[in-house]
Amino acid sequence: MVLSGRLFERGLAYVGTDYLSYPLWDKYIEYEEVHAEWGRVAMIYTRILEIPNRKLDDYFNRFKAFAASRPLSELRTVEEAAAAAAAARTLLEDGGQADEGEVHPDAAELPSKPVSSGLGEAEELEKYIAVREEIYKKAKEFDSKISDFENAIRRPYFHVRPLNVAELENWHNYLDMIEREDDFNKVVKLYERCIIACANYTEYWIRYVLCMEACGNMDLANNALARATQVFVKRQPEIHLFAARFKEQNGDIPGARAAYRVVHAEIAPGLLEAITKHANMEHRLGNLEDAFSLYEQAIAIEKGKEHSQVLPVLYAQYARFIYLASKNVEKAREVLVEALENAQFSKPLLEALIHLETFLPPPKRIDYIDSLVDNFILTSSDSVNAASACEREELSCIFLEFLGVVGDAQSIKKAADRHAKFFLPHSSKSELKKRHAEDYLSSDREKIVKPYSDATLSAQSLMGAYASAQNQWTAGYGLQPQAWPPATQVQTQQWTPGYNQQAAYGGYGGSYTSPQVPTSVAQGAAYGAYPPTYPAQAFPQQSYVQPAAAAAAAALTPAQQPASVPQPYYGSYY
Repeated sequence: MVLSGRLFERGLAYVGTDYLSYPLWDKYIEYEEVHAEWGRVAMIYTRILEIPNRKLDDYFNRFKAFAASRPLSELRTVEEAAAAAAAARTLLEDGGQADEGEVHPDAAELPSKPVSSGLGEAEELEKYIAVREEIYKKAKEFDSKISDFENAIRRPYFHVRPLNVAELENWHNYLDMIEREDDFNKVVKLYERCIIACANYTEYWIRYVLCMEACGNMDLANNALARATQVFVKRQPEIHLFAARFKEQNGDIPGARAAYRVVHAEIAPGLLEAITKHANMEHRLGNLEDAFSLYEQAIAIEKGKEHSQVLPVLYAQYARFIYLASKNVEKAREVLVEALENAQFSKPLLEALIHLETFLPPPKRIDYIDSLVDNFILTSSDSVNAASACEREELSCIFLEFLGVVGDAQSIKKAADRHAKFFLPHSSKSELKKRHAEDYLSSDREKIVKPYSDATLSAQSLMGAYASAQNQWTAGYGLQPQAWPPATQVQTQQWTPGYNQQAAYGGYGGSYTSPQVPTSVAQGAAYGAYPPTYPAQAFPQQSYVQPAAAAAAAALTPAQQPASVPQPYYGSYY
């Protein structure tokens, strides 16, 4: 029996404070009741009432029924029994001193009072339950804070299928609330529960490590980081990049270098983010030549690949790093010239050349850059590595901005004439198509939200409404802006396999929200120093309705255009 009790205690040490731990507590109570250990049963109930759990109210009601069914002497602990006996003796002594000097002739015949004669049995029981009720009320107050979070956890166990957005956000909100409570044990318990259900999500491991570091417990921080990098998310490069930065900041330089080597050799060879961060670390440590060597080794590996999309960006990043770290203008230019000879002719490379030339002292190589831009713009779209029309137009705009700062009137005129010749006609057509698409989309959404209670209209009224709508579109197009109708359904976002994270944790959040795929896919977004002048805007998705429903809804569309409202910008976050 003692062995079984110890087994229950071992289990409760791990999960006894869990919100769903009541099945284990029920078994423990049942076990002690079978062996008629009523004092232990009362003690178990007292412990349960201290813990917020899903059956807290039920446990309190069961405890009151249990306490009323057994003698109080069987329920009290040794400490409680001793305290009750001491209180009773105090009452007896006070009463004896008050009656001192009075002689009772039949005193010898009076029966001795029981120890607990100070209070009746019912009063003692009421006091016993009242103490537990205060414990219950305190736990109930905390339960009201966490019950919504607990009920929103649909999958407290691990599964390979991804969690939905609502559950992931619930875990973040729950952790925020627990951290504000400033109870370290509760924080650790909840994080351990969280990383069971969210074991495949790097963001929660990073948050756990940073929280333990902020609490001053580096042992738990290092333990969580080791589990993440060696077991649960060991194939995700962002956790190793975080580990490298974390170890560097805590003085473990060999450990930081080892984390970077794991990414370079095993997880994602050629990952641009890992190369740049590793080189930046070596630069911070004063090892500039080692930083240059990292770039040169990566460039040599990428040169051996056919049609590498990373190589132009890598060259551009290397040239920028040389200029910023060593102020060696000639070497930076040599790297870009080498890139033009060996790498694919691309927008990031020419963009880097233009930006570098902006900061270099005169004379500016305007004619040389103009020839490169002209060659890039005039590249035939039939070639294998031809840039898109959008990329060519963006580069032309960047070059015009460059000339506006350092060029003369003739060079600006030449570039502006070229831009007008190749891009202005296409730009007007694209804008016209965009307006038609937005106009159709707005009308289509209006049809969806219209009620169909009056759908029994005549064919004549349908045709009349359709004709009036057509006349309205052709006559007043462009004068009356279209408005979005109220959304009828909230559209949720799904997490991508890269586990993008919307939250930032201290100084790390921005670095790990957009992991790069270790392939030869273009990584222009990683070259953050040169943002595009005209960011591309994503169009909203188009809704579709059945032809019959669309015709019926067209009849219900009023002749007036809806009022103009501000339209949000829908960025391409995912």
